[in-house]
Amino acid sequence: MKLILCGDICPTELTRPAFDAGDVAALLGGAEDIIKSGDFALANLECALTDGDKAIRKLGALLKGRPQDAAVLAGCGFTHMGLSNNHTLDYGVAGMRDTVRSVQEAGMIPFGFGENDQDSRKTLFLEKDGLRVGIVAVCEHEYTYALRDQFGANPFDPFDTMEDIALAKAQADRVIVMYHGGKEHSVYPSPRLRKACRAMIRAGADVVLTQHSHCIGCRETYRGGEILYGQGNFLFLDALDNPQWRSGLIAVAEINEAVTVEYVPVVVTETGVRPAQGGEKDALLNQLARCSEVLQDEDAWLAEWEAFCRAIPDYVNAVKYAYQDVEEGERCSQVFPHYLDCEAHTDVWHTVYPSWHGEKTSGA
Repeated sequence: MKLILCGDICPTELTRPAFDAGDVAALLGGAEDIIKSGDFALANLECALTDGDKAIRKLGALLKGRPQDAAVLAGCGFTHMGLSNNHTLDYGVAGMRDTVRSVQEAGMIPFGFGENDQDSRKTLFLEKDGLRVGIVAVCEHEYTYALRDQFGANPFDPFDTMEDIALAKAQADRVIVMYHGGKEHSVYPSPRLRKACRAMIRAGADVVLTQHSHCIGCRETYRGGEILYGQGNFLFLDALDNPQWRSGLIAVAEINEAVTVEYVPVVVTETGVRPAQGGEKDALLNQLARCSEVLQDEDAWLAEWEAFCRAIPDYVNAVKYAYQDVEEGERCSQVFPHYLDCEAHTDVWHTVYPSWHGEKTSGA
């Protein structure tokens, strides 16, 4: 079985002309050949596909495309769309249901969501030539996750998710986890995220791919399992002058008696993306290799992570202005609980505000 696993997809103003024209060549620049080479092709749909305009209250961007964009993605060769991320509920339950319907009507299968936080835990199973693969899709706690009594995306839980992986492994030959989380723009995982991904391997996952960071990160082999910390964007063009947004990795997983994963870099064009070529491809893969080497040096990795965290002023301000009656009003008062809710933000807090014990000042 051959699986093509792509990162974040979101139609934007820059790709709108190609989406409206159904111009797959302009959007993918030859990457469609890679997508169509798989028995199944999956990606993370990082937006709602709806004509509705009633957005939820949240901090951060509100993302949506048009329902007809789903047919274009199906034309690109995708067979499944993951909805477990922090944007599929941006336009409410109605908008997310529109998204599910649009994906289904385009002939693709949506996954990673449910009527509530228990229903959302359903595993997607793929079967081909006598092999069965379970796909577990989860997201961190950032607005769109399902609640006890609300439709939404499948939330990561350090206990339930491990059980879901173990149950999936009992019913399948292999298990792949698509984890939407980790701190945006961080090349390296937080200590918590690395522990979580390793725990997912121990629970039975063969491959763990983390998305959401919008940058290519690093990888490691752990107990025979493959972990990629940061797949980067696939088709999510933005006007931000940030080089991290201009590349990503397609994961090509060959599943036979063993599981092998090859990473194919893509780079941004004026209308979409294309496979990286020659020196640019070598540079991106060498960057992945260098960062992966740093990850194996615990002191070097933690130093890089801490430096990244301390360069962000938002977390100090969030504590400073928590629930104060300041100019920004409600939005400002929501920064603190939002950061407390979401694992990626709390990871930064744990680094920026270490306890005395964490600073080894106990005199022991």
